[in-house]
Amino acid sequence: MTYFTQAKFALSAPDIKHLGPDTGVEVAFAGRSNAGKSSALNTLTRQKNLARTSKTPGRTQMINVFQLDQDRRLIDLPGYGYAKVPIAMKKKWQQALAEYLQKRESLKGLVVLMDIRHPFKDLDQELIHWAVGANIPVLALLTKADKLKSGKRKEQLMFTQEAALAFCGDVTVKTFSSLNRLGLPDLERTLASWLGIE
Repeated sequence: MTYFTQAKFALSAPDIKHLGPDTGVEVAFAGRSNAGKSSALNTLTRQKNLARTSKTPGRTQMINVFQLDQDRRLIDLPGYGYAKVPIAMKKKWQQALAEYLQKRESLKGLVVLMDIRHPFKDLDQELIHWAVGANIPVLALLTKADKLKSGKRKEQLMFTQEAALAFCGDVTVKTFSSLNRLGLPDLERTLASWLGIE
């Protein structure tokens, strides 16, 4: 789907209040600092450097907004769970995140990226619970799926899908790999339906 290739960097905001008008439709990407979020965004948009990947996880401390068209945006939320961030900063960020999920009218879906080998860590679960509480559909994207052989990958997917039932909300689980684009069509279909793209 070539639609996502037109994504352009629009702005970096230090917090939710500076995100710009709460109009149109947006989908947010969130995940632990080493879950492969930047790589997934670059794969989705077929752009090498749209989202900055770095050797040091936790580099994205700002909220990055990528404009798709006049009414649609992708939001790249800061990676969480990285040890080198002071606790006070983590708390502040968690509050801002909860506020964003609960009050942002234009938010129509949340992609939570998790390493397929370590799904549903505490912060991932907290994030999904907030989203479910705010009636926001969630796509739990199991990244780095190329790290597992096919059989093990299917097994892990089924295990995670079963675990997702506990959230009692609209939570879908899919596998993904930036390396070989595994699961890219599924990701595009989900985003297109949330964003209202034909």
